[in-house]
Amino acid sequence: MTEYTDIRYEARDGVAYLTINRPEKYNAFRGKTCDELIDALNRAGWDKSIGVIVLTGEGTKAFCTGGDQSAHDGGYDGRGVIGLPVEELQTLIRDVPKPVIARVNGFAIGGGNVLVTCCDLAIASETAVFGQVGPKVGSVDPGFGTAFLSRVIGEKRAREIWFLCRRYSAQQALDMGLVNAVVPAAELDAEVDRWCQEILALSPTAIAIAKRSFNADSDSIRGIGGMGMQALSMFYGTPESHEGVNAFLEKRRPNFRSPGGQ
Repeated sequence: MTEYTDIRYEARDGVAYLTINRPEKYNAFRGKTCDELIDALNRAGWDKSIGVIVLTGEGTKAFCTGGDQSAHDGGYDGRGVIGLPVEELQTLIRDVPKPVIARVNGFAIGGGNVLVTCCDLAIASETAVFGQVGPKVGSVDPGFGTAFLSRVIGEKRAREIWFLCRRYSAQQALDMGLVNAVVPAAELDAEVDRWCQEILALSPTAIAIAKRSFNADSDSIRGIGGMGMQALSMFYGTPESHEGVNAFLEKRRPNFRSPGGQ
């Protein structure tokens, strides 16, 4: 894949910048978006001239707001167990031997929040907002978005995020350990660049070994996620899950206890 429509790929001074370019959808991803990110991660991950990968979203409103609900009606629009190769994308963020930094410039909601969780490091603008919406729309991330999240911020906080679906400020995300740093929006690019330059000054092989060592402790979650995605694909076929999607698209409160209002 040499041309992208849903993302932008830029490489300069040893850093690969991967930008989800769907601002009209708050940088929500569809099947094609995931495939392009996977291709770009492989491209940057094995390019010896690249030492750091930065993942971000176009514009100032959103980093990523997860799966595009307009492309979801009992199944998304691409390949993979649920119609999105999202588990492959999450795994690849962890597998590439380069640090992946989430540059969080706005909403990091749903699957976008999971991408932040999977990235090695995260630097957020003060305007960033974090949270989960899965149970609001009849969905869940049954792997890295749940089990690994609890490794990152602790079980009580992780359960709170999923069971209440609240939104959290950048400072709250920093306090709970979901991000590494928070800076004013005008300083976000400069701060990300500082972190990239510090990494680029270090041994790339040592960094790669360290990353794989960190991952080894939590790689069993990949299997949990694979099993969970199979269950999720069946859940997406139920009236309860359909009610969540329909309510979101119709901008109304879902009635999960009696889907469709019956």
